[in-house]
Amino acid sequence: MTGPTGTTGKGGVDTDGDRAIEAYGLTKSYGKPAVRVLDGIDLRVGRGTVFALLGPNGAGKTTTVRILATLTEADSGTARVAGYDVVAERSAVRRSISLTGQFAAVDETQTGEENLRMMARLTGLSRAGARRRAGELLERFDLTAAARRPVRTYSGGMRRRLDLAAGLVGSPEPGVFFLDEPTTGLDPRSRQELWEVVRELAARGATILLTTQYLEEADRLAGRIALLNRGRIAAEGTAADLKSRVGGHRLDLVLTSSEAYLRLAGRAVHHSPETLTLGIPTDGSAAQVRALLDEIDPTGREIERFGLHSATLDDVFLDLTSKATTTPEASAHV
Repeated sequence: MTGPTGTTGKGGVDTDGDRAIEAYGLTKSYGKPAVRVLDGIDLRVGRGTVFALLGPNGAGKTTTVRILATLTEADSGTARVAGYDVVAERSAVRRSISLTGQFAAVDETQTGEENLRMMARLTGLSRAGARRRAGELLERFDLTAAARRPVRTYSGGMRRRLDLAAGLVGSPEPGVFFLDEPTTGLDPRSRQELWEVVRELAARGATILLTTQYLEEADRLAGRIALLNRGRIAAEGTAADLKSRVGGHRLDLVLTSSEAYLRLAGRAVHHSPETLTLGIPTDGSAAQVRALLDEIDPTGREIERFGLHSATLDDVFLDLTSKATTTPEASAHV
C-alpha cells in the first residue's frame, strides 16, 4: 500500500524508521444506513513532532483519534502507534500514549493531588510511589499551589493542565500524546496556558497529534498540518505550504455593488457579503496585483478600495472546504 510522504514537525525530523504514528487506508462508517466518516486516511507523524489534524465539525478528526488510541477499530486499513499495531498490540499502544479529550476527565470533588494519586495507584504504583509521582507532575504543570484545592475551584486552564498531568501518570515519556480539541471552551488566557504546556511537551521530545478547529492554534503549534474534510485528507504540509496553495497573499476588494460582488464571488477565498468584501488569491507581486485590478475592474467603477494581506490558514480552510459539505459523524462519536 502506498502512503503519504514522511512528515516533520517543530523540533523534529522524520525518517522512514523514525515515525511515532503510521496509518494507511483507514475507513470507518457508523449507523444504518451506513454513513462513511473516514474514507481512506493516510497519516505519518515523525517522533518528537507536533502534527495538527485540522477540519470542520464532523470531518472525522475525533474518529481518527479514537482509532489510533485503540478506542474503536477501523473498518479497514492499518495503523501503528509508537511502533505497535493498534489492533494486534492494543495493550502496548495504550501503555505508550496519553489521550486528552474535549472535556477534562478529572473528579471535581477531589483535590488535584488526590486525582493524580488515585490515577497513580490505578496504574499499580505503591502509596509512596503514587505520592512522589503526583508531586512531580503537580510541580511540572505549575499546580503545586493548588494541589490541595478541590478541582471544582480550578480555572479551565488549570483543569486542562491537570488532565494532561493525569494522562502522564502511567505513560512513559516522552511518549505519544493525542490532544483532541483540547482548548474547546477555554478562554483566551487558558488557551495560551495550554499552548505553553504543549510547547514544553514537544521540547521534551513528545510526539503530539493535535486536533483542532482553531486555525491559529494549528499555525502556532504544529510543524505540519493535515486538513481533513469529508473523511479525506484534503491537503497536508507546513503552514507555509498550505498558505501557498491559495497564492501566498490575498487581495481584499471592497466592491461598490452587490452585482459586482456576486459576479466575482466564485474567484474568492474570503467572503464578507455584509461589507461587499472579497478576498482574491495572488502571489503578492505588484505586477499581478495591477493585472488583477485591471482584469476585475477595467472601468474603475466596481472596486471602492483594496488591500493586500498575507494568506492565512483561514483562507486555505475556506478554499478547500467551501466546495463540498462535510459528512457528519454519528453524534456519539464526534
